[in-house]
Amino acid sequence: MSGIMIYQMRQVITMKFEIPSKVETIIHTLEAAGFEAYAVGGCVRDALLGRTPNDWDITTSATPEQVKALFHRTVDTGIAHGTVTVLLDKDGFEVTTYRVDGEYEDGRHPKEVTFTASLEEDLKRRDFTINAMAYNDEHGIVDIFDGVGDLQRKIIRCVGNAHDRFDEDALRILRAVRFSAQLGFGIEENTARAAKELAVNLKRISSERIHTEFNKMLKSAHPDYFSVADAIGIMEIVLPEYHVMSAQDKAFVGALAKECACLLPERYAAMLFMSGGYSEEDPADTAKRVLKRLKLDNDTINTASMLLRFGMLEITDDESRIRHIIYETGDKNILRILDFRAAYEKCIGNDIADVRRMYDICNMIFERGDCVSLKNLAITGKELIAMGVPAGRQMGEILNSLLMLVLDNPQFNDREQLSKEALKILNS
Repeated sequence: MSGIMIYQMRQVITMKFEIPSKVETIIHTLEAAGFEAYAVGGCVRDALLGRTPNDWDITTSATPEQVKALFHRTVDTGIAHGTVTVLLDKDGFEVTTYRVDGEYEDGRHPKEVTFTASLEEDLKRRDFTINAMAYNDEHGIVDIFDGVGDLQRKIIRCVGNAHDRFDEDALRILRAVRFSAQLGFGIEENTARAAKELAVNLKRISSERIHTEFNKMLKSAHPDYFSVADAIGIMEIVLPEYHVMSAQDKAFVGALAKECACLLPERYAAMLFMSGGYSEEDPADTAKRVLKRLKLDNDTINTASMLLRFGMLEITDDESRIRHIIYETGDKNILRILDFRAAYEKCIGNDIADVRRMYDICNMIFERGDCVSLKNLAITGKELIAMGVPAGRQMGEILNSLLMLVLDNPQFNDREQLSKEALKILNS
């Protein structure tokens, strides 16, 4: 590990952080061969903020073929755009050649890239100043666009002309808000103005790309920054179900999202909580439709829909009724539903003691092993057939009747007792 001295605008800023030894090895190997090499982008930003970077990316003056010649194990992960993954033990590090992007014809990707020997030219093509810093031991931080200053000022600002950056890649508009939410930063005035002017170009971006940014925003400490996205014009384009809400309702769902657990289904459910008031559609159905349109995974779609369908369930301390509710909602869902309900009650200023008490009773029911579904019933369909119950609708009705009996009286979940009850029902 090595410390870092930061050179910014000809001033030395005394700040240190550590980089992984394998990143140092790659940089030093490239330098020893006569090339320039730096850690670059988000890893530098996060390290300066005192965060642990998820990935360490490296930029270099070496071409992909020259990189491959220096390391024993590499993967051509994006060689057309200059990227080779260098494998050291079980870890992979993306090494990308300095490049200048060509024309962006689809509002997302450059038609072609040109390799360059200039680090400055490579940094110029990046999205935001806080992502356009590079580091190595010899030169410290290379910060041409005052990214360190913007970190200190807590703002998101485009590199160069904001209109050009967003015109090249419309997804950067959403990324600006996502970084704002993750870091708790504001968006610089010119950057925000350009984002608003070009937000309509998000129509050209795939749903998968959009929900990836939404997911990161919702999992941040500021999921309520959907209001920032709305002010820029993003939500009108990509999520009109949120955009049409009143300012009061937007403030409420933002507060609910912050109060919910930091899980995607909960926070998507919070965001769409008030949507039923703006259409004749049930909010649970709205959530399912919207999240399918965004092409989210089935678990997120179904769980968010379930939370909205059952979130306003009856709060009770009656154990029999609670067992019926667990059966209706599914034994794997009830505790998440009650957590969601507790978040809602907090947002409207209510005490959550009743919700917590129901939560504790649910846990007691689970720990005790009470039967709350057909799979826990002490008698099976095969055993009913052996008793003379015909397979089909009648068997289903008998099993359901036995389950309702056990939900009310858990002590009846005994094979002998249920056999007698089954015969009574059959003979009646």
